[in-house]
Amino acid sequence: MRKTIISGILLLCLHSLFAQKSDRPNVLILYTDDVGYGDLSCNGATAIATPHIDRLAQKGVSFSNAHATASTCTPSRFSILSGRYAWRKKGTNILPGDANLVIPTDITTLPKVFKQAGYQTGAVGKWHLGLGTQSPIDWNKKVTPGPAEIGFDYSFIFPATADRVPTIFMENQQALGLEDNDPIAVNYQKPYPGELTGKEHPELLKMHSDPNQGHNGHINNGIGRIGFMKGGKRSEWTDEELGYVFSNKALAFIDNSLKEQKPFFLYYAIHNIHVPRMPGTEFKGKSKLGYRGDAILELDHTVGTIMKGLQERGLLNNTIVIFSSDNGPVLNDGYLDNSAETARQLHYKPGGIYRGGKYSAFEAGTRVPFIVQWPQHIAAGKKSAALVSQIDLLASFAALLHVKLPANEFTDSRDYLSTLMGTSSKDRDYIIEQPGNQQALAIVKDGWKYITPSNGPALMSDVNIESGYNKAEQLYHLTDDPGEQKNVAAQHPQQLSALKALLQKARADGDK
Repeated sequence: MRKTIISGILLLCLHSLFAQKSDRPNVLILYTDDVGYGDLSCNGATAIATPHIDRLAQKGVSFSNAHATASTCTPSRFSILSGRYAWRKKGTNILPGDANLVIPTDITTLPKVFKQAGYQTGAVGKWHLGLGTQSPIDWNKKVTPGPAEIGFDYSFIFPATADRVPTIFMENQQALGLEDNDPIAVNYQKPYPGELTGKEHPELLKMHSDPNQGHNGHINNGIGRIGFMKGGKRSEWTDEELGYVFSNKALAFIDNSLKEQKPFFLYYAIHNIHVPRMPGTEFKGKSKLGYRGDAILELDHTVGTIMKGLQERGLLNNTIVIFSSDNGPVLNDGYLDNSAETARQLHYKPGGIYRGGKYSAFEAGTRVPFIVQWPQHIAAGKKSAALVSQIDLLASFAALLHVKLPANEFTDSRDYLSTLMGTSSKDRDYIIEQPGNQQALAIVKDGWKYITPSNGPALMSDVNIESGYNKAEQLYHLTDDPGEQKNVAAQHPQQLSALKALLQKARADGDK
């Protein structure tokens, strides 16, 4: 037994040395959920401390003008993995938990770029990009297409979000813990006979929800979810275990890549801090910001766990780690978890100085934390104000790995590798931002931002966030007015016309 253990340790060390000497860096994307620019202490948060994430920034380059492509989750995830703006494709808004796969399987994707370069590719955590092609989905067998068909060798996910059914783990697109006599069924229209729902049985809940936001369907772990589900009782997870399980699976994937003697690309889509915010028990009550603050502490712990794992395996120096979020922050997003009240008491601004938040066309909707660490090549402690978009990871990593993208295939992704690595301060030519209503679009270039006219309330009252929707055209000079307080469309008609024309051209480019 002792010989076996020693042999295993020696083998792991040899594998680590191989990975360190490889000219191909490992790549880890830590993609968080609903984390605002102002939610990190390295970005100025004072009511919360995020030491592990701060350490990433201290040892890498931290960006202050980096953007997700949308202010909601599914379209941002679509874009980071496909290299295309989600608004180009119908059906890519926030998906129900029983939606089919929205990323085409016949296009170049970020994981396919890595596979072509000889990497082991893995996806762990939140998916929310749909599965399969048939409706209803049969959750009792392997569901295809899914992560494998867009380029991931391995996946361990939950299908949508923690507040949507089915509340199950899937490994390589198969539900865990299934029993033949208790098959899973999912419905988003009406509850199943005999199913206990949060609406009808609030006495069963340990966290209550806003009755107007739909989190009162199927009950799992004492929390109401969106949608209805029956069966799969042994398959359902508990919220408190999610962080630990996903981190363990992420590290296991890394270990398997070492065993295979291949560099790895891991897309770790961390479930925090999306609702319902119910972190591991050791984090409950540890912040001053309710369960949302506690979930931020768990998120920071997750980052620390993964970074420690890389260090212990001798992989830290030659691993590119990217930390970012899928969209901006929201305090009240359907559950009564005391987040809005505690933030108000402490004057806490999760979006920092920026206006809006999740779902919004204003800057806090898409301007998110973005940190890149690569000790072997990136100088520590750099700060960059360069305009950056997550959509460019595909083309930039293709350039790094000398993978040629198909000449006849359209992509919105562009090579800004030198900017991402902190060796250049070159701005992206322009970025396009998509708010939650899918009617408006915004374009940013050279410090100016144009928002197209659209219908909708100025204030999304259910989440208490300014939408940015307006029937009039909006123009903001972000350089002088980062908080978007003054619409200067009337004063700068030429600038407005130029941005409007550029946006029209960008839209048309995708139609070719």
